Amino acid sequence: MEAQHEPVLLQEVIKLLSPQKGDFAVDCTVNGGGHATAILEKIGETGRLLGLDWDSALAARAKKHFAADGRVMIKNANYASLPKILSSGNFPAPNIVLADLGFSSAQLESGRGFSFQKDEPLLMTYNKSESSAAELLNSLPEDEIADIIFRYGGERKSRRIARSIIEARRKERIMTTAQLAEIVAKSLGRGYERGRIHPATRTFQAIRIAVNKEMQNLETLLAELPNIMASNGRVAIITFHSLEDALVKKAFRQFAKDGRAELLTKKPIGPSREEVMRNPRSRSAKVRGICFF
Repeated sequence: MEAQHEPVLLQEVIKLLSPQKGDFAVDCTVNGGGHATAILEKIGETGRLLGLDWDSALAARAKKHFAADGRVMIKNANYASLPKILSSGNFPAPNIVLADLGFSSAQLESGRGFSFQKDEPLLMTYNKSESSAAELLNSLPEDEIADIIFRYGGERKSRRIARSIIEARRKERIMTTAQLAEIVAKSLGRGYERGRIHPATRTFQAIRIAVNKEMQNLETLLAELPNIMASNGRVAIITFHSLEDALVKKAFRQFAKDGRAELLTKKPIGPSREEVMRNPRSRSAKVRGICFF
């Protein structure tokens, strides 16, 4: 596969999931296939793996990558629809479910506006069925834009940024990443540029999350896990920011409190120092695991 995506926390994930011969595994975000390949090695010839990816380009590449492996089925689908996929495809209850909530270098290089490093169309969509970031920014009222930037980006100056977006779009439609990055940078002023991250980082994260309904989809998956897992089925979820981790932490703790599952991680597991040096994007990754009774 092109633009190889290195799977984060690979050894930690395999240890948590403990794949066994003959298991049915679901990789909710198959991406470059790194985690899936490691799981396939453990589940053997009698195991099966269902790989999902909401990004149509990545799903197509994964399908091509695993074409010769009869144990694997790849679907271009969002993990929020996993229960429907399992029932309509007559799949058994999964022994293993993995979701890696990060996005890949292939997506950053896709020309869809996920990064402000290049001037690209302001899409930010994993799937063509979603409305684009440009549509969102050029149509929503100021207070909704401010709420999105604050809630999903943790940006304290969200109202100032939203006001600048409204003022800018009155003059011309905001259609590119360069336009948005410049609007945010000017809004925040020079002092903001001295920080470790680009002034537009939090805003871009927030818009991406809103466009792709990432929090809503994660909430849907979490709510359905107790209903779809096999007895002693294990789940591992890799998160990359505090909003995702908080949702996973809350859901997992509630399942354990209700007597439906046992926590495999009381605290999230992060990458080793060696992994961060080898793969800097793993720095903010955390994985939590749970086993359903």
